[in-house]
Parts: sequence; C-alpha cells; structure tokens
Amino acid sequence: MTDSSPAPRPRPHDGEQPETLFDVPPGARRPTARIVLLTGPSGCGKSALTRRLGLPTVALDDFYRDQDHPGMPHRYGIVDWDDPESWDADAALDALRELATVGRVEVPVYDIPTSRRTGTTVLETAGAPILLAEGVFAAELVERCRGEGILADAICLVRPRIVTYWFRLLRDVAEARKPVPTLVRRGLGLMRAEPALVRRWRALGCRPLPPSRAEREIRALA
Repeated sequence: MTDSSPAPRPRPHDGEQPETLFDVPPGARRPTARIVLLTGPSGCGKSALTRRLGLPTVALDDFYRDQDHPGMPHRYGIVDWDDPESWDADAALDALRELATVGRVEVPVYDIPTSRRTGTTVLETAGAPILLAEGVFAAELVERCRGEGILADAICLVRPRIVTYWFRLLRDVAEARKPVPTLVRRGLGLMRAEPALVRRWRALGCRPLPPSRAEREIRALA
C-alpha cells in the first residue's frame, strides 16, 4: 500500500526565510515605516530641512517625466515643471509604498539641467520608523498615502515670499538649471502664484508650518 500523504516541507537553513503556505500579495504587506510628505514652493527650504533631519528621504522631483514625454504642459516658453502633469504620481506612490513596506526601493535619478532621467539608485530605510518624501507635488499624494496606511503627516513649508524667491534664484543660477532670464521670469511668476499654491496644498491636506516648527514636529515623530 502506498502512502498518499504529502511530503513534509524541508526546514529552512539558517538565515533563510521559511516558506509560507500561500504567496502574500504585495498590497497585503503591512508597513514597517510611515511617511511625512513635505511640500512647499520651490526654494522654500525643503531639501535643507531634510538634510538637517537626516532621515531616509525620497526626492519626489526625481519622478519628473522627461521633457520630451508626450503631453507635457508648457508655460513661460518652457515645460511647466510646476504643473502636476509633468510628474509621474503613480510611480512615486508605488515607490513610497514599497519603501514603507519592504524597506528598500529602486528610484530614478533625474537631471534637472537636461530635464531627463539619467539612471536609478536604491534607497533603504535602515529600520527607520519615519521616512520623508519631499517635493512640490507631495500634496498630490496625501489622500493616496493615507489610503495605503503609510501617512504619518503632511506639511507645507511656508516663509516670506521674497525670501523664497531669492533663495530659489540663487540655487537655480548656481546649478545652471535654466538660462538666467528664464529663471528670473519664472521666479517672479511663482512668487505671485505662491499664496494660491499654499491654499491648494492646504486643501489637499497639508499643514502650513515654518521650517523651524516643522523640524521640531518631525523630530518628535521620529
């Protein structure tokens, strides 16, 4: 008489993950970290704040589309990089979800002077419970991150508009992002539009805070 019972599963060797009876869908993974979305006008100090905090950070600007991507919006005679249509929100959300649940993700590297992706890099959480995702389009992801269960907070950095304009211009000229006349014209337009942008980001779920208070509150979370 033959034995029809299933063969026993082999025991995992040291360092190996044990097999499970069923594959777990990626969307069913529980997050091991949560994300603070950090937005604000270009030049308001988002990158400087993330450097001071020293937390794992996703630069959402790296999810811009290449300048020759079909259907890119235009303004000031160039691609309108302040229009969410110039940015890949779905890819950004996928990366944040994977980083928060798996602890590791491959993200694009975007070169702003040439307006295109130039490669990829790997980000890891190293066990940190709080991650940062900063960029002018971070507010676009507030509701979607909340629905994924990975949102810790959503903050919009605010400071006097003339200060933001000046620091943005200094940065963009130093990095040769675009010709100086274009940077000046674009900067003045952004300064005029800033109050409406902040109102929109608030409506999308971000809390407006000055950089110093935002830093204190994020440190308390972390």
